Amino acid sequence: MRTGLAGRTAPVAALALLLCAPAHLPAHALEGTPPGSPGGTAAEAAGAALAALAARRAAARGGGLDFGRCPDVEGLSGPVRCATLRVPLDYARPDGPQISLTVSRTTATGARGAARQGALIHNPGGPGASGMHFPLVADLPGWQSIAAAYDLVGYAPRGVGRSAPLSCQDPATRAAGPTQVPAEPSPAYKRQRLAAARAYARGCSRRAGAALPYYTTLDNARDLDVLRAALGERKLSFMGASYGTYLGAVYATLYPGRVRRMVLDSAVDPDPRRIWYRNNLDQSAGFERRWYDFRAWAARHHDTYGLGATPAAVQASYERVRDAVARTPAGGVVGTGELRAAYLQAAYYDDVWPERAAALAAHLRGDPTPLTAQAGPAADPAAAAEAENATAVYTAVLCNDAPWPADWETWDRDHTELARRAPFETWANAFLNLPCASWPVRERQRPVAVGDGPQRLPATLVVAAERDGATPYPGALELQRRLGAGASLVTEAGAGSHGVVGGRNDCVDRHVERYLLTGATPGWRVTCAPHPEPAPVSLDDRAAGARRALLPPVV
Repeated sequence: MRTGLAGRTAPVAALALLLCAPAHLPAHALEGTPPGSPGGTAAEAAGAALAALAARRAAARGGGLDFGRCPDVEGLSGPVRCATLRVPLDYARPDGPQISLTVSRTTATGARGAARQGALIHNPGGPGASGMHFPLVADLPGWQSIAAAYDLVGYAPRGVGRSAPLSCQDPATRAAGPTQVPAEPSPAYKRQRLAAARAYARGCSRRAGAALPYYTTLDNARDLDVLRAALGERKLSFMGASYGTYLGAVYATLYPGRVRRMVLDSAVDPDPRRIWYRNNLDQSAGFERRWYDFRAWAARHHDTYGLGATPAAVQASYERVRDAVARTPAGGVVGTGELRAAYLQAAYYDDVWPERAAALAAHLRGDPTPLTAQAGPAADPAAAAEAENATAVYTAVLCNDAPWPADWETWDRDHTELARRAPFETWANAFLNLPCASWPVRERQRPVAVGDGPQRLPATLVVAAERDGATPYPGALELQRRLGAGASLVTEAGAGSHGVVGGRNDCVDRHVERYLLTGATPGWRVTCAPHPEPAPVSLDDRAAGARRALLPPVV
């Protein structure tokens, strides 16, 4: 599911023997079968054994990582050091082709006499996002106690950034804007998008070649175990957000004895029946709820923005702007496609609400400048290449991870029905994932049955916002249930920003810090009051844009 690639993905500067698989199948083709299904348990154990072999070899190489100055391209400075980690492309062939993953780290400061507790590895989600900037949080308020006890470790998963980068099309061929998309797609437009999705899938196959099947959650989990070993850690301490929660849950299922601490923020529903097609339907419904929340907030601040005193009136204002940019793109670059993508961010993060509302108001008053600045495509070729890479990894992982409907009729029926009650993002989400209908990998995985296994998992901490649109709250309940009695759930009630940990809610952060430092969970289920809604920003208030420093964006 798209857990943020239409949101903010730019870096923030502030801051493994196959025992029973048929010979014609690669290792990944059976390793994800649920325990109890034919070959499931044995295949999972075989894949884990191969990853363990790779991890032991990494550990035997003197820790396996040689940290030094970070390359300039990473945009990292100060105490952050970088290294590369070699892992097998295909864990069924641990001595076969290898790929390199980039890793970043700051060492534990030991401030106030804190004892070092090992390395804390972070994954911000996507799939397709890089965690290389994570160590920069060591200097942020609220992180000093954690940074004192832990090495903070970020990395770019396989396919991302400089980690065996995956591409499906030349970034220069991506539309520079404006793009115009209809509010309600016609049959002709649907046929156009279906053809484009098939062409995109062919591009992934052509550019990735034989490597394409190996961009998967299972491979990501095995890479994570090799990284753990290369860092010299006997057990894993991990923070995963959004898609990172699914990665963490799969890791815990494959390697339950190697989990030390695990914080899972903004949880993906891990039910194998929902990975990933149905999760995306759920997500589109969640985005509709969050879009309502933004409109209700703007209506409460009608005196500031003049967009209307009801959510329906704010919707009408948005539609007037949409009709306007369909006729005359804002700044010559913002059409209806760019507009929708920019306002989808309002369904992810409420801290953008003031600036998005102000941009609508300004456009209605005849000034397209704020909307152009917020919604216009990035002119930097490096940013375009990063966006193309992120989308390619996102698509490959989700398409490889699970079976998807191959017939357009199923997609059309399901999304037409859903769009009647959730029109804001349903069709855009469908078209983004549509390459999976014709994905050129013959053997897809069957998703791991998270939590199914004989070994009880250690205490884990799940964090979720009750009105999260990108990863709807029922997914957190399902993840807690599957992780078992040792899983604690902290809920931010009445809130919906995606990514709760790291500076948005002090109550949540206290629970997370206590768990990471002591291993103590707050109880089966606890609730925190919501963080304050953003204050409205007057169109004339140019100094009101300061925000609290958060983790790099959760995607």
